[in-house]
Amino acid sequence: MLDDIDRRLLRRWQSDASLSPGELADAIGITAGKAARRLARMQEVGVLEGVSAVIDWAALGYAVEVSLRVTLDKTQARAFDEFIEAARAVPEVTEIQTFLGRVDVRLNIVARDMAHYQRIYRDRVLTLPHISDIAALMQIARIKAEEALPL
Repeated sequence: MLDDIDRRLLRRWQSDASLSPGELADAIGITAGKAARRLARMQEVGVLEGVSAVIDWAALGYAVEVSLRVTLDKTQARAFDEFIEAARAVPEVTEIQTFLGRVDVRLNIVARDMAHYQRIYRDRVLTLPHISDIAALMQIARIKAEEALPL
């Protein structure tokens, strides 16, 4: 699927996503056209989903991050779909994950402070449909948040 050139391109781009195809090409010793074609191919087949900005929420005044583990009322046929649709509409929800097991969904929420989090929790989270149980985990520190793969 991926050859050595593809892996070198991806490794270099993971370390600095601001590089242009030409700069990537120079860094790994291929032509800019070849780099652009390979990146386009990897995007077409779904290896590359896009390039995004990484935002430091704390620098924008969001000092609180909470992970909510939610168990849904699975007696309702559309519980997952309706819950996820409603959770997507909460602006402070930065991540939604689904699981097999005791916990069905995890929501990651950012807030400016504890009072702001309390309002989000009371006014937005607790009004989400089909919740049967919810547990909160307050984040103390982010030790590792690495999305780069060892290529």
